[in-house]
Amino acid sequence: MVREPGDVVRGEPGWIELDPGLLASVRANRAAMLAALDAAEGPVYGVNTGMGRLAGVRLSAAQQAEHQRNLLVGRAVGGPPWLSPELTRALLLTRLHSFLRPEPAVSAELVSFLADRLNDGFTPAVPKGGLGSAGEIIPLAHAFQTFLGLGSVLEDGAVVPAAEALRRRGVEPFELGPKEGASLIQGSPLAEAYAWTTSGSVHRMVDLQTLCAAIAVDVLGAPREVYGYRVPNPHTTAVLTDVQRLTRGAAVRPGLVQAPVSVRVGPRVIGFLDQVNAELKATLGESWATPGDSPSFVDGAFVPTTGYHAADLGLRMDAVKAALVHVGEIAVQRTHRLLDPQFSGLPAQLAVDPGPQAGLTPLHKRAVGELHSLRRLAAPATVGSLDTSAGQEDVQAFAWAAGAELETAIGHLFAITACELIAGAQARHLADGDGAPGLAGAYRWIAATVPPVLVDRPLGPDVDRLVAACREAGFDDPGEIG
Repeated sequence: MVREPGDVVRGEPGWIELDPGLLASVRANRAAMLAALDAAEGPVYGVNTGMGRLAGVRLSAAQQAEHQRNLLVGRAVGGPPWLSPELTRALLLTRLHSFLRPEPAVSAELVSFLADRLNDGFTPAVPKGGLGSAGEIIPLAHAFQTFLGLGSVLEDGAVVPAAEALRRRGVEPFELGPKEGASLIQGSPLAEAYAWTTSGSVHRMVDLQTLCAAIAVDVLGAPREVYGYRVPNPHTTAVLTDVQRLTRGAAVRPGLVQAPVSVRVGPRVIGFLDQVNAELKATLGESWATPGDSPSFVDGAFVPTTGYHAADLGLRMDAVKAALVHVGEIAVQRTHRLLDPQFSGLPAQLAVDPGPQAGLTPLHKRAVGELHSLRRLAAPATVGSLDTSAGQEDVQAFAWAAGAELETAIGHLFAITACELIAGAQARHLADGDGAPGLAGAYRWIAATVPPVLVDRPLGPDVDRLVAACREAGFDDPGEIG
């Protein structure tokens, strides 16, 4: 279906190809669902009935035709700030993924329309917060009412009427068939989109923080025996192995028996972050395999499900958030140790001329501020349910909120990581020798992005530039950045 999902999310057009055989299967399943719907004598939730507390209201044939459209209109109660274009495209792609399963039983025309909008850069304006429903009906209503020419889309940072955006593409608004409005607003594709995009960023962060840990060992001259101690956890073992490999040949500072705790335990904590991120990705795979529609069309019958309640994804993302906080705490402590001659044996504050120059102390203050903001995100987002829909919907998962907070937390840790990398490269610049051979490429990459601080200068632009480079850098292991 998709040659490279990441390119679709970043806005590259023309990457989605739908196999004709797959579309034929979608059509056949749709025909079976419509036949079952015509034969149904009882209520089919959201199709010939109202939704939520109004599920007991039966709809006439004329009302059913209008009902699917109304499901997208009446629930679009959100507003700015909007999701980023990248996250919105991930949401659309995740919705497309779910519609290729048999349970939604939407039309091949809707599947093709959705794929075409991804290919032509159509980006709905979807609210980022204020989403207090069971499931994700509010953001999904905003996302998919645009297919009908309602609501707004984002184009080059501007909010544009969806009808105008469709017209410019030469596309008529989509006409929904039975059950399609309900299918568009059910499930938790936004939580899945957050889990998909953030897990990729966390994977990159594991590599970057492994590099930071190795640089701290190198420039502080820390004894390396502690990293040879194996624990029964493959994620931690992998990080410990990387740190040992990257620091092979590093000099040990004379007389140093033990490095600070942050230097010693850092790799183990990074390994735990990798573990909880792997658990998040496994849960995402389970979520993708779980029908999100309720009712779903299963074996010729309409079956109620609970796939919209993505608490499992939310709790996993909450766990990753907590792990990120501890990684950030250790990273900030390591950065502080790099600035202290007692631990580094280098000029105070890593200044070329301490006293007349402040050196990198302001950089540490930036990292402390980022950590303060990061810590405040550690509380779980998946708790705090309240009654809605007159008590019919009395529990919410808030998985999307866990994803939004995780995305923000990752941003803070990228800034902390950039600060630590700058400090580590500055320490290597001031120290004797070239350091561990396995880190030579990383030092060159950092210096090419942020030159050594020879005199005091505003370091904010340097941090931002290195954050951008860290987000985009391509590498197969922590020692091969750039």
